Amino acid sequence: MKKYPYRFIYIFALVSALVLLPQYVSAQVNQSELGDLEPVEFINYEGPHSRIETRAQIRGIGYDLGIAVKAGRERPGSLGRYFVIHSVSDPDGRKLDADIFGLGPDVGVDHIRNLRFIIQGYLEGAYDYSERDAALLAEYITVYNAVYRGDISYFNSRYKTPVMRNITQEKAGLAIRFDEWPGQTLMLIPLGTGLGGPLSSVDTATIVDSRVTEQLRQEPDMGVEQRREMVEFLEREAEQAAEEAAVIREEIREEEQRITGEREEAREQIQEAREEIRQAQEEQRQIAQERQQPGADQQALDRREQVAQQQEREAQRQEEQAVQQLEELAKQEEALEEKKEEAEQLEAFEEERMDLAQEQRLEIAVDQQEMIDLGPAVLPEGVLGVSIISGNLGRVVKVNPNNGSEMYRSPLSTVNVRSVTIIGNRIFAIAGEDRGAGAIRLVEISASDTLEMQKQGDDDIAEGSLLWVNGQDLYAIVRTGGNLNLARFNTDLVLQMRSSTNVHPNASVLFIGNQIATQRADGSAVLLGSRDLAESR
Repeated sequence: MKKYPYRFIYIFALVSALVLLPQYVSAQVNQSELGDLEPVEFINYEGPHSRIETRAQIRGIGYDLGIAVKAGRERPGSLGRYFVIHSVSDPDGRKLDADIFGLGPDVGVDHIRNLRFIIQGYLEGAYDYSERDAALLAEYITVYNAVYRGDISYFNSRYKTPVMRNITQEKAGLAIRFDEWPGQTLMLIPLGTGLGGPLSSVDTATIVDSRVTEQLRQEPDMGVEQRREMVEFLEREAEQAAEEAAVIREEIREEEQRITGEREEAREQIQEAREEIRQAQEEQRQIAQERQQPGADQQALDRREQVAQQQEREAQRQEEQAVQQLEELAKQEEALEEKKEEAEQLEAFEEERMDLAQEQRLEIAVDQQEMIDLGPAVLPEGVLGVSIISGNLGRVVKVNPNNGSEMYRSPLSTVNVRSVTIIGNRIFAIAGEDRGAGAIRLVEISASDTLEMQKQGDDDIAEGSLLWVNGQDLYAIVRTGGNLNLARFNTDLVLQMRSSTNVHPNASVLFIGNQIATQRADGSAVLLGSRDLAESR
């Protein structure tokens, strides 16, 4: 097998990438396979939750399923929630086995981050991947399944028939919208052949194909960090394969030496046995001649004949043993051919993974050079705004004051756009949806460019409620059981007071001195104290 001085090649590849940048970029752009790709931008539920689970709890969902597969179960989990179909069958050309990771109709996962935690836990439990490696693979697996969502012809071309018996076109892969996941998701995790050691439980070459890589390149940072980690992962796969191949080669060498030595011994034993047989037979012929002579001592000749016959039988037995030994050594030699084939497969695997890693390194070098050439962008300070996504829900954005273009957007996509309020340099709003694990709550949004949700309140807010401000107090309509009440919160989103008067779902709020004018549940006007929210009598 051809051995590479890998570090030298990688340095050479990086330098070559910079020299050949124009030609390489042109080749990338002209790839027809990638030309019509739709961007994979996962649409998550971004908002408050009625129940907040820790990362460990979320990861544990997948980990428990993985432990069950490791213990030998083929279909652990519940079809209503999370389940796995571990499909491994006889070889079928180059087609793959797979773990099918299903999301039933009752799952609560609504963010790609949490789905990746679950898959990460599964890979840790089933195949003993490290936390870091499992997290990397989980990201690639979700992008891979989104890229090929519903592409049943692709999946048929890659996976074995037993795998595909469990797959339908409408459920194959992963939708980009979280609300299309429950009951409509069968993600395929391609399984490796075992070549390359434990790191190769998942077939990385399948999930690191050109379409997946191209999707990562569409990230703002071109997915450079994830792609670098994958290169390092591929290199470690290759190293493990090389180590295993070297061990097998050494075993083969030792076995060949032993077989050669034992074969020579067996052949010598055959020659010695045949010589002893010849001598014993010659002795018996001599005895037969002596018996014809007058006065021969027949008893003495009988004893000599018995000894010669015994020597012949013993020599024949030794010859048979030596022949059997040669036959056994021939079988062992045949078995060595299988070991040699295994070593060759490992060495081919090593070379393939190193070639793939080198190709990825080259692409990363080109992309990094492109980012350097573009240089850092100097952006103006953004103006706070709100964009509507659906109905009255949307997200907070920052707009370029020079040209009105959107500069930054909040990942929180369920903000009631009519409730966004600013107190000092702090942004408050009502956000969320009352479905699944979601909840409608008061939230604080970071004023930095990330515009992330910093905090959520603990109290359920009525759907459609506005948010009113009086000094440092926030007011909203809360839902308690079947009742709606006006509530006062501080800027830490902690409930300070709730009215005993039930209010109308479309109630308005006017501050008049130390009183609030609003409406009862029947629509009639009512005055409440602005602090205690008690009815004025």
